[in-house]
Amino acid sequence: MAAQEAIGGWRHAVRAARGWRRGAAAFAAGALSNLAMAPFFISPILFFTLPVLVWLIDEAASRPGGPRDVARAAAFAGWWFGFGYFLFGLFWIGEAFLVEADKFGWLLPFAVTLMPAGLALFWAVAAAVAALLWRPDLARILVLALALSAAEWLRGHILTGFPWNVLGYALTWPLVMMQSAGLLGIYGLTLVAVPVFAAPLVRLADAEREAPGRRSWIAILAMSGLPLAVLVGYGAVRLATSPTGVVDGVKIRIVQPSIPQREKWLPDKQASIFQDHLALSEMDASGQRDNLAGITHVVWPEAAMPFLPLEHPEALAAIGDLLPDGAFLLTGALRREGNAAGAVGVKPARAYNSLMVFDSAGTLDAVYDKTHLVPFGEYLPWQSTLEAIGLEQLTRLRGGFSVGDTPRPILRIPGLPSVGGLICYEAIFPGVGRASASRPGLLLNVTNDGWFGNTTGPRQHFHQARVRAVEEGLPLVRAANNGISAVVDSSGNILGALGINLRGSVDSLLPLARSAPPYAVLGDVIYLLAALLIAGTLWFFRTLERAS
Repeated sequence: MAAQEAIGGWRHAVRAARGWRRGAAAFAAGALSNLAMAPFFISPILFFTLPVLVWLIDEAASRPGGPRDVARAAAFAGWWFGFGYFLFGLFWIGEAFLVEADKFGWLLPFAVTLMPAGLALFWAVAAAVAALLWRPDLARILVLALALSAAEWLRGHILTGFPWNVLGYALTWPLVMMQSAGLLGIYGLTLVAVPVFAAPLVRLADAEREAPGRRSWIAILAMSGLPLAVLVGYGAVRLATSPTGVVDGVKIRIVQPSIPQREKWLPDKQASIFQDHLALSEMDASGQRDNLAGITHVVWPEAAMPFLPLEHPEALAAIGDLLPDGAFLLTGALRREGNAAGAVGVKPARAYNSLMVFDSAGTLDAVYDKTHLVPFGEYLPWQSTLEAIGLEQLTRLRGGFSVGDTPRPILRIPGLPSVGGLICYEAIFPGVGRASASRPGLLLNVTNDGWFGNTTGPRQHFHQARVRAVEEGLPLVRAANNGISAVVDSSGNILGALGINLRGSVDSLLPLARSAPPYAVLGDVIYLLAALLIAGTLWFFRTLERAS
């Protein structure tokens, strides 16, 4: 009873907060919520932080005045909660502006504050909408779950989308919980996460003046305990039925050179960086030179060669000399089409961030061009206008990169299942299989997380890529210049990896794919149906209340 009284007192303190104290409470709760994400995975923190958001919206919904006053007060709380969440979750973005600090350092304060401030608007709108539809008892938590999951879905789609650290990732650790991504997807998990984490303390605080009876515990079990039990049970069954075989005749070597980003594009470093990739490719995971004995496919990271390899025959010849007969190199690289001089009647030059496949003769065998570019990193919105006033994206490529073909082409590489290419942050977007021309049999993610240093960013990036493997039921091969390179099976198990700031290679057999899980087949339709079911149930009971 004392604990329940303490929870009730906490609720009263939160609801009584005014002015800056109210914003500070929301900000602190949002900031602490980051501990539920990689690399901390302290998901239970949400049992304490999400109730704060509920209580702040409680106070907003109970204010005298019209809907506008209610919405404004709730949006204030939602924005500060979201600002704390995104500010502490995305601080590592600032590292990219220090790579060339003389050019971009002045933008750092704006990048690390304005982007979280903009993303927090989604949570502000969610809180405002929820407050206008607020319901008594635990039904209000379902209202918040609907509003917040919809906001997270919109965040992943509007203005090309940025679904980093979607709240549903709190239910993707440990491995048995991660399997639920293949059932509901990350937005569906967000819909589940809000009641799972908010219901217990909110219900206990609501019943502070009485000992929690059977109805309270049944409500907590229904909204929190039962969903968790279902997700764990589903995960246990899925792990128990995971395929254990490997693709015949395939042995992969991933190269991680760990080149500092400050040196990556220096002209006098081009030759040595290329030679470094070649030398590391000939060494096994123990650092012994084996000249690629038994290796069928070598994987290099994003933009591994700091030049345009298709315009350097000597580089193609060196790749041919490196590879044994029948072996292939899969590498991130840049390429361009058209005439850089812009002659009359000639197609203007277009640059692409690509994934290229070379055979043992050094011949280009297949190519995939990145389709989801990074705003302000690989292109500028309103490119020509902003370039005219002197702004440029972090890659400092005049005109920015061009978008590849959609739907995402599938790469056909001898010896491998069909390959779905994912360049850099393309791996954070759910539904990669459905965005492709057909379902691939393997996900290949090449990236360069060296932009973001030894921070939480590269670790979060890797975790989200692992979740894509589980969502799609496909193995994942990931090569990072610096970050985390790994081979992951279709259940999210890590079969081999190199961590941040480590140089070397990872050798691995290729695990088999599994049959497509529900999310890979239906995508966010599952989330939409679940949301409609909850919304319909709330509407039905509200109609009964009005009728009585």
